Amino acid sequence: MRQEQQILDYLSTGVVELDSNLNVTALNAASQALLETSEARCVGQHASKLILQPRDWLDKLEQALANNSPHASRDMCLMLLSGQDVRVDVIITPITGDKRQPSLIVELIEIDRLMKISRDESLMYSHETSRAVIRGLAHEIKNPLGGVRGAAQLLARELPDSSLTEYTGIIISEADRLRDLVDRLLGPKQQLNPLPLNIHEVLEHVQDLITAESDNQVRIERDYDPSLPEFPGDRAQLIQAVLNVMRNAVQAADEPGSCEITLRTRCQRQFTMGARRHRLVCAIDIIDNGPGVPEEMQHTIFAPMVTGRADGTGLGLSIAQSVVSQHGGLLTCDSIPGKTTFTIYLPMDNEHAKAT
Repeated sequence: MRQEQQILDYLSTGVVELDSNLNVTALNAASQALLETSEARCVGQHASKLILQPRDWLDKLEQALANNSPHASRDMCLMLLSGQDVRVDVIITPITGDKRQPSLIVELIEIDRLMKISRDESLMYSHETSRAVIRGLAHEIKNPLGGVRGAAQLLARELPDSSLTEYTGIIISEADRLRDLVDRLLGPKQQLNPLPLNIHEVLEHVQDLITAESDNQVRIERDYDPSLPEFPGDRAQLIQAVLNVMRNAVQAADEPGSCEITLRTRCQRQFTMGARRHRLVCAIDIIDNGPGVPEEMQHTIFAPMVTGRADGTGLGLSIAQSVVSQHGGLLTCDSIPGKTTFTIYLPMDNEHAKAT
């Protein structure tokens, strides 16, 4: 039975096993991720306890059990215990014969899954493309910029009147400013130094920084999964990524002191990012109550120089995405007025992290 459970856990389709009384006997990893629950919490519970408003769900299960015949429901809406809706195709197969086996096998296929995989893959490809363009531009900008700066230094030495060096000083300082801007566009220059880290320690450190910067004007709630293990990551760079996202939330607040942020961590099993499937992924939600990201900006929010603030540089989220990407992960945004959620997905191994 243990080997069978391991095989089920490798499936990307959610599988729930129910006995003749519709009590849960097993859930594979994909169904636990889809239903946002755990096997330990659900085994022995009635199927009605898996979701909210389960009437339609129970009708289908009871019908398949009573008729002893397979049943399929397309585009069925399930309300999770968190209140979130998920749309799935449901395939119910009765099991007969061996009394020790569950009476029903329920397959849950998330309809949005393929669309999400395609969207994530497109986002990761878009990020890599923009990074390649920026690297090319940086090379073309920094070379003549170095020449301008060097020429200004030589000119300063030849000027007969020292008061005129004020102008060459401006040239040099502006050249340095542009060089620094290009460096920020490129993001962190150092290679990753992945070491075992506690992601909650990283979040607590950033929380302390935000609290100090805002003079205790930001209310921060925590909703941590204490079962998350340590996993390899570059602590300094992940601190910078999370800090950039939280600063963005604080700066977007309608009024000083009105900002509320929730930090939430969860473990996702058999999770697909782009074209790669990961056995375990750490999901970090950074949720704020701000005005939200304008719909027309949601597809470009991670692009360099894109900002909705007059005084913004548009680099914070781009750098955060770059750091997460170097870890083999993904940064996404889901926003409506009053609730914006940035989610950082990090594989809980180091084989996918890469150097810059």
